[in-house]
Amino acid sequence: MSIWSQAKDLAAQTPSDRNRYVDFLRAVSILVVITGHWLIAALYYQDGSLTIGKLLELQPNTQWLTWLFQVMPIFFIVGGYANAVSLESARRREIGYASWLAARLNRLVTPLLVLLLGWALLAAILYFSGASGDVTRLASRAALIPTWFLAIYIMVVVLAPVTYIAWRRWGFASFWALAAVGALVDIAFFAADLQWMGWSNYFWIWLSVHHLGYAWRDGRMGSPARLLTYSALGLLALVLLVFKGPYPFAMVGSPDEGLSNSRPPKITLLMLGISQFGLLLAIEGPMRRMLSGIRMWAATVLINSMIMTLYLWHLTVMVIIVALAYLAGGVGLGVEPGSVDWWVTRPIWVVVLYATLLPVTLLFSPFERRSRATDAAVPAAARLVCGAALLCLGVALLARFGFGSAPLPKLDIAAFLMVVTGAAISGLLPGFK
Repeated sequence: MSIWSQAKDLAAQTPSDRNRYVDFLRAVSILVVITGHWLIAALYYQDGSLTIGKLLELQPNTQWLTWLFQVMPIFFIVGGYANAVSLESARRREIGYASWLAARLNRLVTPLLVLLLGWALLAAILYFSGASGDVTRLASRAALIPTWFLAIYIMVVVLAPVTYIAWRRWGFASFWALAAVGALVDIAFFAADLQWMGWSNYFWIWLSVHHLGYAWRDGRMGSPARLLTYSALGLLALVLLVFKGPYPFAMVGSPDEGLSNSRPPKITLLMLGISQFGLLLAIEGPMRRMLSGIRMWAATVLINSMIMTLYLWHLTVMVIIVALAYLAGGVGLGVEPGSVDWWVTRPIWVVVLYATLLPVTLLFSPFERRSRATDAAVPAAARLVCGAALLCLGVALLARFGFGSAPLPKLDIAAFLMVVTGAAISGLLPGFK
């Protein structure tokens, strides 16, 4: 049976009360992120050398595109909705925190481990082949950019039962409390130059965005007219923060090395999320009717069945294609980034990368769909949390510094061991209970 036939069969079995729009937004947002990453890579081969630049720096007038392609807020909102549904189901079935968290970690961490193991092996091969640490670092950092998301999202999942209790007890007051802390951190970042505090906004900003998913699940967002009002107000706030405040224009990346809306996150991403979410939720009714058709829904089911694998491997695929093109004398990379010819060839570039990503995804996605054995022992909650925290620290270090050259000797090895040890403590490695 083909994978499309399997998706159609699964789609036909979907319960009538499932909100298909949640899955649709998850699938679309990931595809937008993947395509956006491929588009902003400005690679240019000339006279035997490869120049690696950023489109947002080469053509600052393209930065407005980041207001469309920065859709990570939507993914966190969808995650909030999904976590609320999962927690409600666990409560009805009297499943405790440890069992719930073990199942969630299994789905998120397993495909991540496959990617990191692959890059650890590749880094070792490059090292023993005589490749410089700088080359390994450059390639691995580019490929592991997607892992930052899981480093923070896993911890958001760990905290989900607590934040959901806060939502159920205090409603929007809990959302505004998180948003207020994020705003205060930004004030300290800009006004008091306490830039180290800005890194805590990986929690405050994304937790507040995640809270909007709880509001969606509870039907607390209001009518389409009210949602469009929220969207307009979020956009107005974003415009004021950017054009009247100290925030940069680009919502993705760091065109200005000293300042970014995304690293670490700023309150601008919350405003962008509110604007996007209000608009997308205003059309939920007609979109859910459209998704009642089998083809559109089956396509959504298919993408969601391999969504983490698609996301995690898309830049690795690009790195491999670029490396092969470089070894072949720069074939396909000789068009100057930002030129008319470069833009004309972008659809071909994206199609080639998707054509390469698909078989890679089909190869590794079974790991993503692997469920925990029904008789598998569930580690204690404290052990799961500690293991997840250690794993996320290792992932964050690898996303930041990659394999190869690093500020501290053997930092890459230490970070990888943190990931493996954290997974073992959490019972996510075969043979560890």
